Amino acid sequence: MTMTESPAQTRRLNTSKAMVEAIAQEMRANPEVFYLGEDVGKYGGIFSSTTGLLDEFGPERIIDTPISETAFIGLAVGAATEGMRPIAELMFVDFMGVCLDQIYNHMAKIGFESGGNVKVPMVLTAAVGGGYSDAAQHSQCLWGMFAHLPGMKVVVPSTPADAKGLMTSAIRDDSPVVYMFHKGVMGLPWMVKNPRSIDVVPEGEYVVPIGKAAIAREGADVSVVTISLSVHHALDVAEKLAEEGISVEVLDLRSLVPLDREAVLTSVAKTGRLVVVDEDYHSFGMSGEVVASVADVDPGLLRVPAQRVAVPDVPIPYARSLEYAALPRQDRIEAAVRKALG
Repeated sequence: MTMTESPAQTRRLNTSKAMVEAIAQEMRANPEVFYLGEDVGKYGGIFSSTTGLLDEFGPERIIDTPISETAFIGLAVGAATEGMRPIAELMFVDFMGVCLDQIYNHMAKIGFESGGNVKVPMVLTAAVGGGYSDAAQHSQCLWGMFAHLPGMKVVVPSTPADAKGLMTSAIRDDSPVVYMFHKGVMGLPWMVKNPRSIDVVPEGEYVVPIGKAAIAREGADVSVVTISLSVHHALDVAEKLAEEGISVEVLDLRSLVPLDREAVLTSVAKTGRLVVVDEDYHSFGMSGEVVASVADVDPGLLRVPAQRVAVPDVPIPYARSLEYAALPRQDRIEAAVRKALG
């Protein structure tokens, strides 16, 4: 039985365990699925993305690689073109620079350049996000970069159930999929506590379609459109403002490519106000694209100008106080909502 976005059970998992469960289920069902990357074997991934998989599937399918992203992502691309379904982990998305040629000029383009005759059914996973004093080279999100480069689907789950359902969809997809998981939603005990990172996850096969946004909270006064950890921050703000009678709708995009523009338009048509929250950089990214999705179709939907809350166009600072000032946390989201409401 395939379940599609109807979690009726009450079993609760953190996000990392939900991811691992989806990977294990697909590996059992399809011998062509394998996982490779740095520290994904005995260590289980530095953010627990592969915990326990080595014990079940062995080193031939859970492959610890040398520290050479260009080599092992290139290996995954080649394996995918030959009919396998690799999952390649880029330990931190910040490391994309050393292997971007393999990602953009090969993984993303082979299908197009072959006229659709050669498929590249692979998943590229990467940890993203700040808030942990990991500084400028280990704290970026960069999903706007991947979304800007055509040829790849881009998914970013915020909840344990979506982490499982989107991973299942990504592995099964015949197109290359970039699957980005924020450290702050993984539910790991040694990181900043996030109570929503442990939640109900359906047992068995569970699929969330790529490209379909979800309403994380219904509201009537203002639409907050966001993704990943910022969904949790926006929900915190919505719960706080509800005590004042302010009704905030939170829309979780879940995927950047394809982008569910219709969901954005539907929400804004209801509220007339838009706040976009993005832990990526302010310029040339997701926040501008979401605003343009409204402006290109019907700018009259907006009663007031849209507000954007994003990372300033500066490297992420190391000092915790400066890092928190740069990130789109609850204080900045609340200020933007209040500004939209006048």
